[in-house]
Amino acid sequence: MLDDKNLIVATSYSFALQVIELYKFLCSEKKEYILSKQLLRSGSSIGANVNEAQAAISKKDFIAKMSIASKEARESKYWLMLLRDSCYIDPNKQKVQSLFREIEGIIKITTSIVKSGQKNAK
Repeated sequence: MLDDKNLIVATSYSFALQVIELYKFLCSEKKEYILSKQLLRSGSSIGANVNEAQAAISKKDFIAKMSIASKEARESKYWLMLLRDSCYIDPNKQKVQSLFREIEGIIKITTSIVKSGQKNAK
């Protein structure tokens, strides 16, 4: 079962599930396969890296995994923006707005974790 007490673990997992749902919609309804696949990869990679970080063998390993998660979050935001601005997704839909809020939160959390980890490693 997922660790609900760890905010970034729970949030990144929830985001990945939403991305999977959007991917299915984009493929079946919009017949869009390229951008959605990129989003699927980066959006699910966030949680995978966050989970790997939980089992890090050192502080340096933890920071490296969380840094990758942070980069994947930024990439996911980029794909969401492209999908929105190319009119594949409607920015007025609640689910789309929720995805943007969630990815912003993930970016803030992962960036904060990385910065804090780097500061404490010195």
